[in-house]
Amino acid sequence: MTSMSRARVARRIAAGAAYGGGGIGLAGAAAVGLVLAEVRLAKRQVGNGSAPHVPNAQGLYGLGYSVPGEPPLRLAMLGDSTAAGQGVHRGGQTPGALLASGLAAVAERPVELRNAALPGACSDDLDRQVVLALSDPARVPDVCVIMIGANDVTHRMPPTRSVRHLSAAVRRLRTAGAEVVVGTCPDLGTIEPVQQPLRWLARRASRQLAAAQTIGAVEQGGRTVSLGDLLGPEFEANPRELFGPDNYHPSAEGYATAAMALLPTVCAALGLWPADEERPDVSRREGFLPVARAAAEAASEAGTEVAAAMPSGPKGPWALLKRRRRRLLAAERVDEPVGGPHGADSAEN
Repeated sequence: MTSMSRARVARRIAAGAAYGGGGIGLAGAAAVGLVLAEVRLAKRQVGNGSAPHVPNAQGLYGLGYSVPGEPPLRLAMLGDSTAAGQGVHRGGQTPGALLASGLAAVAERPVELRNAALPGACSDDLDRQVVLALSDPARVPDVCVIMIGANDVTHRMPPTRSVRHLSAAVRRLRTAGAEVVVGTCPDLGTIEPVQQPLRWLARRASRQLAAAQTIGAVEQGGRTVSLGDLLGPEFEANPRELFGPDNYHPSAEGYATAAMALLPTVCAALGLWPADEERPDVSRREGFLPVARAAAEAASEAGTEVAAAMPSGPKGPWALLKRRRRRLLAAERVDEPVGGPHGADSAEN
């Protein structure tokens, strides 16, 4: 599918989400049904049948940057198992911990991490998660990172409904004063046991949803980063290294790759990235595009950021497409968080 075709499909899905439609399918209902069956088979092949274990990573990171009287930055993670960090054994290996440590280093301020993500969640669980994230009006997150979408595809949630829930979550968080960064639907075509031609169909469905998610999130004031094949061709080139023990969820190195791509956008949303890097770099094919076109291009290239630029243009809202340089994050170098009310032992989340 070309970027122009994907842009048209994404625009239709986003429009349906905004106006209550629900009849548009991802890559066709029959194709998604086949993808669903194949992915569930893959899960049975690679999973161990045990209850998901998610290390508790909540707590305070970057304590060495503490200044008396200055509160820490607050980071909240929302979404599914990839946001929660399923598949690794230590809290410091989860994407939330990696982002909190990286953000603390860039901001030179402690970062308090709260994780409301739930393994197995679809986008319709975001309403509950947003309530948790905003439960204390005195501690509204400075930035929320949402990673969602894979379960929507495998559970055949209508894409318009999926985008409607995501858009509502972004809108509520932005209204409360939080910046929002969405890691869009990952590429299910990278799951190793999924065979062709269903691997191609899974990739197509994932990218269609990712593009539509981008339109919905950006129009509500959020920023997106395309997760694609979980942020890099490394997953196809080195699946044994970058997938976890179940070959379905990322390993510590895989989560570090994802966090490395998300961190610059998280920092930029908080005004912490160098100003000269906020201007589009033509040499990296960055620039201003109609939001649907930007969404389609981002879905085709993992790690690409899309942010609102102009509310209207010849073809509707325009967005800034950025391909930011990634910050190196090594999972094994992340300190475990300091305990407290949301302290992180090794308990399940």
